[in-house]
Amino acid sequence: MARADGQAPTGAQGELARFLVLAFGLSWPLFLTPLALAGAGSDVQQSIRAATYSLGMFGPGVAAIITTRWIARRELRTLNLGRLGPKRFYLWAWLLPIVLALAALLFTVLVGAGRLDPTFAVIREGLEGLPEQEIAPVGAIVAVQVLASMTLAPLINTLFAMGEELGWRGYLLPKLLPLGTWRAILLSGAIWGLWHAPAIVQGHNYPGQPVLGIFFMVILSVLMGAILSWLYLETRSPWAPALAHGALNAVGGLPLVFLEPGLDIVWGGTLAAPVGWIGMAAFIAWLVYTRRLPRTLAE
Repeated sequence: MARADGQAPTGAQGELARFLVLAFGLSWPLFLTPLALAGAGSDVQQSIRAATYSLGMFGPGVAAIITTRWIARRELRTLNLGRLGPKRFYLWAWLLPIVLALAALLFTVLVGAGRLDPTFAVIREGLEGLPEQEIAPVGAIVAVQVLASMTLAPLINTLFAMGEELGWRGYLLPKLLPLGTWRAILLSGAIWGLWHAPAIVQGHNYPGQPVLGIFFMVILSVLMGAILSWLYLETRSPWAPALAHGALNAVGGLPLVFLEPGLDIVWGGTLAAPVGWIGMAAFIAWLVYTRRLPRTLAE
């Protein structure tokens, strides 16, 4: 129940503080590990970055488990890992990111941030140096990549995304709801965005923009977080937002396949860029207009 002064209960504040210390403390050292290996070869750095970033994604989920079981002394079932909720929202979780990626492609072209490339030069550049006899037709490669991004990749990504969603939506969002639904959504999204900071300063998502990139990541996380929070509030389960998060990661950069090389991905071409926010903001506006947001767990 929300307090009249809009503040979270004092005991809950201490618990939340411990969760955040754990979530950031477990993930940030892993995100920063590649900086300590700056002298390694590019291939080694890339492999290390992929491994440490993937492990870092589990920080919030592990923090949620530790906080729930050993700090708050509650049963782990309170995190709702055993709950799925209404199945129709899993269709939303799977298909909505695809629609948002298509919207990002459309708006990138409309605002002039990029141009369509029917030759798939991005794919062709990636194939340079390989023997021609080992290269499948570019059209087939694109078709397989698109199909995998829309089907298999979201399922695989869900396992990693759960590492985040168990913490941010499964634990943090419900704990912030006493502040009010919108405050909980905005605050949890902003915290999620700042949690990405060590990766952003290393060029993740916004290359060459370590400061502006953090600001952009917070905006992106608030928008994405609103959608993922809606899925959680509808299902009372971290699995729906985890699937949507996994699908977003799978298709977020897919528009780049259909755009000419050389565009500035800080501003266009992906769901992380400002043009990608347009579709998210429009969908959130629709949720508000149709009174799907705000809502509480009690509804």
